[in-house]
Amino acid sequence: MKRVRRGAVKRVRRGAVKPVSAPWVRTRLRTAPGAAWALAVLVALTACLAAAFPRALDRYADAGLDRALTQARPDRTSVLVTAPQPDLALSARERAESMRPEPLAGRYGKVLAAVEGTPLPVDRAQSAYGVRTTESLPVPEPWLPQPSGLPAEFYLAAQAGLGDHAEIGSGRLPRATGGPVTAATGALEAAVTAETARALRIKVGSVLHVPGVERAPFTVRVTGVLAPRDPDGAYWSTQPVLRKPSLMRVPGPPGADHQHYWLGALLLAPEAGPALLGTAGTPVRYWQAAPRTGALHAHDLSALTSAVAGLESGPGLREVRAGADPAADVSTDLDEVFASFGELRSGIGPLVAVAAVGAGTVAGVVLLMSGGLAADRRRAELALLRARGASLRGVVGRLLAETAVVALPAGALGLAAALLALPGARLAPAVGAAVAVTAAACAALPLRAALAHRAVRVHGGRRDVASARPSRRRTVAELTAVALALGAVETLRRSGASGGAGDLVSAAPVLVGVIAALVLVRLYPLPLRRLARPAGRLRGAVGHLALARAGRTPVSAVLPLLALLTALTTAAFGGSVLAGVADARDQAAVRVVGADARVQGTDGPLPDGVSDRVGRASGVREVAEVGLTDQANAGNGKQKVPLAGVDPGAYAGLAARTGLGAFDGAALEGHGGGAGQPLPALASPAVAERFGTGPFSVRTGDGTSVTVRVALVRAFTPAVSGDDFLVVDRAGLSAEAARPSLLLLTGDHLDAGALRRAAGDAGSVLLRSAERGRYVDSPLQSGAERVYAVAVAAGAGYAVLALLLSLLRAAPERTALLARLRTMGLTRAQGRRLLVLESLPQAVLAAAGGALTGWATVRLLAPGVDLTTIALATASSPVGRAGLRTDPWSLALPAVAVLVVAVGVAGVQAWWSGRRGSVTELRAGDAR
Repeated sequence: MKRVRRGAVKRVRRGAVKPVSAPWVRTRLRTAPGAAWALAVLVALTACLAAAFPRALDRYADAGLDRALTQARPDRTSVLVTAPQPDLALSARERAESMRPEPLAGRYGKVLAAVEGTPLPVDRAQSAYGVRTTESLPVPEPWLPQPSGLPAEFYLAAQAGLGDHAEIGSGRLPRATGGPVTAATGALEAAVTAETARALRIKVGSVLHVPGVERAPFTVRVTGVLAPRDPDGAYWSTQPVLRKPSLMRVPGPPGADHQHYWLGALLLAPEAGPALLGTAGTPVRYWQAAPRTGALHAHDLSALTSAVAGLESGPGLREVRAGADPAADVSTDLDEVFASFGELRSGIGPLVAVAAVGAGTVAGVVLLMSGGLAADRRRAELALLRARGASLRGVVGRLLAETAVVALPAGALGLAAALLALPGARLAPAVGAAVAVTAAACAALPLRAALAHRAVRVHGGRRDVASARPSRRRTVAELTAVALALGAVETLRRSGASGGAGDLVSAAPVLVGVIAALVLVRLYPLPLRRLARPAGRLRGAVGHLALARAGRTPVSAVLPLLALLTALTTAAFGGSVLAGVADARDQAAVRVVGADARVQGTDGPLPDGVSDRVGRASGVREVAEVGLTDQANAGNGKQKVPLAGVDPGAYAGLAARTGLGAFDGAALEGHGGGAGQPLPALASPAVAERFGTGPFSVRTGDGTSVTVRVALVRAFTPAVSGDDFLVVDRAGLSAEAARPSLLLLTGDHLDAGALRRAAGDAGSVLLRSAERGRYVDSPLQSGAERVYAVAVAAGAGYAVLALLLSLLRAAPERTALLARLRTMGLTRAQGRRLLVLESLPQAVLAAAGGALTGWATVRLLAPGVDLTTIALATASSPVGRAGLRTDPWSLALPAVAVLVVAVGVAGVQAWWSGRRGSVTELRAGDAR
């Protein structure tokens, strides 16, 4: 009996089956692969955009800094170290030795080491050293050009590395022959650049006699004509006179005829430096360090500014003097270039921050909404797990694991795409942004589930908006958000976007949108309750059923509404910024040009026939002829005022089209000005205030006089862009004064080449489109515009995505509802109407609320937003302050897109469910 029991136990043990636990993450991913892929795409796209934003800003800022340095030219950006000539107490031999290449080269290495010890990188290939005179020396050679009878003057320079930076056009490089050069050497060799040779008629073999001090003039024989390899490089352009001569003007009293003389440079051999001690040119030793502009980064601007300040008067200067000479001095305009770029960046930065905060907030809301919607769809599953004994920590850990498996690779992929698409920028900000996006995506679902399932419950009550009551915590949070938004808006209105208000100002448009969303959510149940009863008395059940289902919208639908309103507000603000920038540039260009194009005589009136030829050019519709003179003397003859003689009718039409001082042309018509009545004139406010409304005499450029009186006052006029002007009927002027010297053209797609050919050499052509393009001077400006364009597109895209997520969340329930209603006789057309009407309340609420909120945000924040820096490149704006204005397209297009997507998705869902059979949707025991 005992053996049998053992065998039975043995057989039981052999037939036993071990329990197998399915891996949670793998099971969930296999169960819902579509949701996993959708989350991966969302995280990858958002991480890519988030990582690309700081890298794009870095690239635009670095390109803007490089443009600023390039425009400043090396004569301002190079660091020039100069040391006076050796002490006169030293012997002649010691003074000459200190001017030779060997000691200069040793000090050159120490100077570059001192400069490179700061954050300022040095381009050694373009840096140089040598000896030069600081005062030009007259060379009275009769064969040199003398425009006013004054002799040409030259600087003498013995700069090292001449052969490495120039090609020999003719002759050879200068040499020091006949032993060591001293202050008493009587003959030297020199070279000149091709531009100097051409302007001053110098050729190989020319001899120049340079005056000396306490000695006879020494001769300089030109042995070569050189062509600089890099004329714009720092080697040649730090001291531009070495490369290119200039025609200088002798200072004199105003109105007097000025005398001119030529100023050039003779390039000596480096070993000839001691010879400069025998001249009156006050020679100095110099070492010039050219910055490596490609290695400078805008995010290092404070450190670079401090480094330059230290070189000019700080620890850097002490090190330079220790390496070069105790009396050395450092000069550069690099600090001014950095300061100018810093002002531009500080004016644009806050506006870019507003766009970044807006787009980032919308993306964050969509990420959180995706996790919230996922938790809401899995509410029954998670509630069952909790009811069967699963701990909250265990459930949150498993949800975090399954989300991280999808989000981490997607975030890494998005970061890699951003790094590959935008190379050459900092890595840390991009990684931080991508990590923040990935962390938000990973935490959204677990946190939402933890909040919803803190307590174990089997069944929950109704969760529709019409019956839910906001908690006290929610009320406090909403009031806090209202206070923050009001403070941000008031701060922005007072201090402007470039003030020191910090991140709160940047978030002002977003906070306004959030507050509007919270208000609409509070008010949303009221119209549903009021419309439900009247709809129930209508014929048919579709309208009543749609309103009833819209009233039972889950509380999680509040989050999509927040995303929609925030996105629409951001899109409206960004579009208004772009519209304000475009308007400011258009107005500035029109203010300067006065029309679509202008043809102005280069020297007095235009020749006969030019107006007809220009009028026949491609694209020209109308031509307004203007006799413009800047030499008209008004009143007592001591005040010059620009006088424009026009055809009143044509000119009034041009002023009305351009918006520059529109007036009635009949008010200027008159043929007085002589012994009869005064000629009516349109004047600027300054001229009208100066001369009043009484008659006064104006002497035109041809010497004739006309009596005028101010009949109209306008701040602007197409012919003149300044603050002083007079406009009269040219029929009242003399024939010479009435001759057109300016043509103002109106047309579309004007051809600049055709206009220049029609005008010939007699006139200059300026197109409004070319003048408008001149205002985009820095990549920082164009970069900020692109950032705003991307912010508008991203805001609209995330708004549509939020709406799609909201509609897809309810898709299974709607499909089942249509299947049940079809069994009770509902037609396909009625099913489509039911889904469309059910989705319309929130879509209309979001679209109308978003448009209204965007409009209100722009109106509230407009007084504190100045777009002048981002719109115009010039220091002084022709249109004054460029303000923010509402852009109707930025308000309407995103709102219409929301409605179209909502209706389209509902219609597609109804069509697709109609193609499927009702049996599949009405399975017994299916929890829908």
